[in-house]
Amino acid sequence: MEARKPGEEILRVEDLVVHYKIRAGWVRAVEGAKFSLNRGDTMGLVGESGCGKTTTGYSIAQLLPDNAYIKGGKIHFLGEEILSKTLLPDGRVDKFNEYMRKLRWKRISYIFQGAMNALNPVLKVGDQIVEAILAHEKVDEETARERVKELYKLVGIPPDRIDNYPHEYSGGMKQRAMIAMALALNPDLIIADEPTTALDVIVQDKILGEMTRLQRELGMTMIIITHDISIVAEIANKMSVMYAGQIVERGTTRHIFKRFAHPYTKGLLGSFPSIVGEKRRLEAIP
Repeated sequence: MEARKPGEEILRVEDLVVHYKIRAGWVRAVEGAKFSLNRGDTMGLVGESGCGKTTTGYSIAQLLPDNAYIKGGKIHFLGEEILSKTLLPDGRVDKFNEYMRKLRWKRISYIFQGAMNALNPVLKVGDQIVEAILAHEKVDEETARERVKELYKLVGIPPDRIDNYPHEYSGGMKQRAMIAMALALNPDLIIADEPTTALDVIVQDKILGEMTRLQRELGMTMIIITHDISIVAEIANKMSVMYAGQIVERGTTRHIFKRFAHPYTKGLLGSFPSIVGEKRRLEAIP
């Protein structure tokens, strides 16, 4: 795969507003989110469950459910504003918009939360990745299979496992297979939503190590959506803290860890135990 040079702006989100329509009224999921990423950046989008992290990721990839409405803001990807090209008049996402269909997987790929259950149980894992390649590129099936074998080597899966079914993979292998699928078309941006959920700490460390290595080798830009700030500390150079639908703090990971300014960030950092220094009582998040 071809490595890319860092520095070019890949993504800029400006004042994004997303609401969900439910029987009881409206849920304001995201209110004025803004951040930008250059090529080669890895940003951790952190916050508790329900704060709007996944909605922000879905908005970028245009994967929002039918009851979601983008009420305002702009999303610039590779220099083009995509919302003006993809939204329906009422603010809902047109998932089958041709412009966005060409971007997904080819330019923007998504590792879904609970990705271990995202594979089709009745299809061979390799065939599912081959299908994604054939849908976007004019190559024959044999060429696509060879690419999948190359991807398997890249993420640490033996290539001879290409013809196995999902139930024949361990949890860590399924996660690696989903990462391979996300890399299949060498996208400019990967959004990983809780990429290590339900994995034990040893497998989690291996997966994070693989993602970090691939990010550096290929010059990928990544958004890691997580509630676990230890993951962000390990692999991200940028960090955005989300609370109640708003990004309350953003900057370099080092700066936020050392000089946080928002009370919620302080509470979030204080809720995790430290392995150095004196023992202290963990802080609750209001």
